Amino acid sequence: MTDDARPDKARSRVSMREVAALAQVSIGTVSNVLNNPDRVLPATRERVQQAIAELGWIPNKQAQHLRAGRSRTIGVALMDVANPFFADILRGASAKLEAAGYSVLIGDSDQDPERQARTLRGFLEQRVRGVLLGPIGATPPEVAELTGAGIPTVLFDRFAKDAECCSAGVDDVAGGRMAVEHLLQTGHRALAFVGGPSSLAQVRERREGAEAATAEADASLLAISTPQLDFAAGRQAADELALLPADVRPTGVYCANDMTAIGMLQGLVRNGLRVPEDVALVGYDDIEFAAAAAVPLSSVAQPRRELGAAAAELLLREIADDEAGLPHEHRSLRFTPSLIVRQSSAAGR
Repeated sequence: MTDDARPDKARSRVSMREVAALAQVSIGTVSNVLNNPDRVLPATRERVQQAIAELGWIPNKQAQHLRAGRSRTIGVALMDVANPFFADILRGASAKLEAAGYSVLIGDSDQDPERQARTLRGFLEQRVRGVLLGPIGATPPEVAELTGAGIPTVLFDRFAKDAECCSAGVDDVAGGRMAVEHLLQTGHRALAFVGGPSSLAQVRERREGAEAATAEADASLLAISTPQLDFAAGRQAADELALLPADVRPTGVYCANDMTAIGMLQGLVRNGLRVPEDVALVGYDDIEFAAAAAVPLSSVAQPRRELGAAAAELLLREIADDEAGLPHEHRSLRFTPSLIVRQSSAAGR
């Protein structure tokens, strides 16, 4: 077996001392080639690089940073990694963090508070340099543990209270109002809001906006609570809606996210109800699947990648202030959503 074919495990067992011996230099010179190459003569630098290539040595960057007291890893805890909305936030955040020289460690809470707590404790144990968190419900106590240990933490898709940390989110009350005002403007007076659980701030605020718009128009709003925000929950809610007598069944439905709305669309069609002729439908998030649905879905759009990038920028600024020994003032960035109208709600009554 040649050195070029050396398996990864064998490469990981090669030490800096072996590289130094082969190149006939000191360990300090090898370190300078990696971290301060300008301090090493070109001929010596080339000899060290040849030794690294010949031995197939892979420097342990994480160990180097930990020895220096600074990790170069950022932990990102997502509420539901299967949801394209959070995947897009991750893309926006990762691009910003990786451009700044950080690697990203992803944790999926899967809409489970206990799993979220384990993820955050894991980030603490691994001494990540910072954390981005899309929290489930109220800000979890682990955030105080992280910040108390000197690990800056920024919330996304949520707003922090009392300046406990930086945060970036979307005005979900305004988004809920947009969705319902659109349904009212297209002639619907009997409406339904579908989403849950109510422990999620996003659900509460999106419903709050819907209720405010409905009350001002003196229209009715039926609330159908779901255990989660996913396709299955939407299909189950559609079954409940289809069981209602036609004269009391809501003709306009607003779902707390697009995955629930797409499940609702599937369930309505399965129950023989037409969208939008029998039931107009609006979702929230404007994920890629919304436009590609069998009946293109109207949706309240959020600037997903911009939101992730903004949260990452807040975190990078806080880390920079910390490393410079400067005081840091927590900030909260609020984005405004927009309504994208498609076929699912185009017909009025």
